[in-house]
Amino acid sequence: MRPSAFYAECHHVHRGQQSEEAGADEVRSVRLVVNADENGITALVFLRKRGFSQRAVADLKKSGGLTRGGEILRTIDRVYAGEEIFAAIAEDGEPLEADFSVNARVVAENEDYAVFDKAAGVPVHPSLHHRTGTLGNYFAALYPDRAFRPVYRLDNNTSGLCLAAKNAAAALTLAKTAEKRYYAAVSGEITRGGEINLPIARAENSIILREVRSDGAQAVTLYEPILVKNGRTLLEITLRTGRTHQIRVHFAHIGFPLLGDELYGGDCGEISRHALHCGKLRFTEPFSWKTAEFKSPLPADIAALFGIDGKDLY
Repeated sequence: MRPSAFYAECHHVHRGQQSEEAGADEVRSVRLVVNADENGITALVFLRKRGFSQRAVADLKKSGGLTRGGEILRTIDRVYAGEEIFAAIAEDGEPLEADFSVNARVVAENEDYAVFDKAAGVPVHPSLHHRTGTLGNYFAALYPDRAFRPVYRLDNNTSGLCLAAKNAAAALTLAKTAEKRYYAAVSGEITRGGEINLPIARAENSIILREVRSDGAQAVTLYEPILVKNGRTLLEITLRTGRTHQIRVHFAHIGFPLLGDELYGGDCGEISRHALHCGKLRFTEPFSWKTAEFKSPLPADIAALFGIDGKDLY
């Protein structure tokens, strides 16, 4: 399947009947309507099907936050088609230090998530070396009463789409359903798509470097060339696993290092960071079960490697 066939234009696909009602500042009441195929199952099974984590279910049970017809609903009680079940979801948390100056923008948001498009050089989460200036700090500036829950992380110098949950109950559904497409510029010409299935481990005597090694964790990378030009290839990449530096390690190992990737032997003559961008994102919205899809254009520094305008490439 050609990469362009995977994503249609941004749209929503409906699944099940659900809606939300605003509650107090720190708690939101989510209305869940039992579907016909859920008739007679226990409230526990119902909540797990709807994406609630074990911890979220336990919290609802402990707080009495699960109700039906104004009465507390136990997790062992059965639910029936057409019934309205209400779940009180806490949305408070411990925010990070706020920073509005971060080079990122909000692509989309609702009560449960925020999608960001971050520039290269922006870390996702604060660390010993980056106390501020991270996506987490920007999130804290925008949503001061929410804890930052990134669904996945991009390397500092990887640009593109990032997804964060606004509450713990939403985080599980987002983590289970998020699908990403990456775009990488590599040295050499790759004319056919394929799969790299090689285990990755941390290199000995290094806390940063990774390498392909037989005793490493399984790592699977799928790729498809979308542009070959001047001894370089622009690839669309899908990860079946999420190992640290997976794309960079895999392509360096097979002899096609990412351009600009100094750590893994890439040519840094024309780009000052590894040429990797998260350009497409698709996931299921918690509680509404709509499919959300987003795109981020190929950045100018990667597009320039091929002499193209990356805005309408995919």
